[in-house]
Amino acid sequence: MDYLPLFFDIRDKPCLVVGAGEIAARKLELLCRAGANVRIVAPAICDSVQALIRQHSLEVTEREFAESDIADAVLVIAATNDPAVNQHVFERCDAAGLLINTVDNPQISNVIFPGIIDRSPVLVAISTAGNSPTLARVVRGWIEARLPPGLGRLAEFISTRRDEIKSRLSTISERRQFWERIITGQAGERAMRGDASAAGRAFEAELSAHLSSAGTAAGCVLLVGAGPGDPELLTLKGLRAVQGADVILYDNLVNAQILEYARRDAEKIYVGKKRKFPGTRQEEINALLIAHAKAGRNVVRLKGGDPFIFGRGGEEIEVLTAAGIDCSVIPGITAATGAASYAGIPLTHRDAAQSVRFVTGHRASDRTNLEWPELAKPGQTLVIYMGLPGLEDILAKLIEHGLPAATPAALVEKATLPEQRTVIGDLSDLAGKVRAANIVGPTTIIIGEVINYRLR
Repeated sequence: MDYLPLFFDIRDKPCLVVGAGEIAARKLELLCRAGANVRIVAPAICDSVQALIRQHSLEVTEREFAESDIADAVLVIAATNDPAVNQHVFERCDAAGLLINTVDNPQISNVIFPGIIDRSPVLVAISTAGNSPTLARVVRGWIEARLPPGLGRLAEFISTRRDEIKSRLSTISERRQFWERIITGQAGERAMRGDASAAGRAFEAELSAHLSSAGTAAGCVLLVGAGPGDPELLTLKGLRAVQGADVILYDNLVNAQILEYARRDAEKIYVGKKRKFPGTRQEEINALLIAHAKAGRNVVRLKGGDPFIFGRGGEEIEVLTAAGIDCSVIPGITAATGAASYAGIPLTHRDAAQSVRFVTGHRASDRTNLEWPELAKPGQTLVIYMGLPGLEDILAKLIEHGLPAATPAALVEKATLPEQRTVIGDLSDLAGKVRAANIVGPTTIIIGEVINYRLR
């Protein structure tokens, strides 16, 4: 480890900045945000530094650096455009045992500024030990994208209740487990949204249940859309839910890579269904969700696509609500938008379609039962889920009810995955092309003039 990372309480402490150009302005902003008592020494001052001086009433000495300037400083920033001056400042500070940062020059610094993610009071610092500021910025972006904007509100919410939990829960282990449940559960979610009242109610309910004779806190269920396949299409909110789950019930269409985001100790239960193969009945899934939640676990019901589009999410919410289980939904990118986007097909276009219909082609009693006259109307896009087994029947019925046989049609197999295949045709020939391509699914069918506008 090249550097010892520390968080320095610099509020009201004297800091010296040598230089007042643009490179100094960046450091001045950080020092002012941290509440430091800042003094500037420089023969000339740029406009952005002048603005900071006025905003924060900073002390300025307009002259060249003198060794006496460092006398009372706890931190010095050398930020001039003259390497000889920066070297001189470093040598004087290093000899005096002071902390010195020379901007963009770690060789003549004994402290460096990290990349910072500010969710105050939560702070994350990233450093490459000065080897690559660009890499530090990229890594900061990766991490920042995964941290909820309301993380600071959650930290403040916890802070107001720490003493209470310390007095009421006797062991460190018990307190740690309780706080993990608050952070990853409904109380934490609502605190990050800024809904303090709802967060407080969820917190009290969790604590009351935890202190009950059973000693088991109330659990909750999150219905999470896993997206159409590509694990990078999982939403950030869905990712956090998966990472915080005690139990994950997942479907056949959920990419296994998403499960790798879960905690190592999380229980993962496959409840998928496959055509012509026995699967877990919906009644069994409902019973599992209720049982695990009542046992005090944070449960994620992970579904391919979006839970509320042919995902039976509505049925599960109905059952969970009736059982008194706290539940909510995190939407996902549905197969329709994923398949269309990755196949380069716009679902709407002002010259071709101003509406989209999502329908399921699932066959009951070996027949596909749909409102054919409505679906055969022009000027719209049809997206058909689970339509591969009844593809020939679907295409024939659309022609029978008035859609021209030349209407463009596409079938996308394994949408958004590396092995995705797209078959393009029309109502008259798509089924034959699909057979020739030996398509096995899962698939999404798109029908309409919008296919003529696809990326090629």
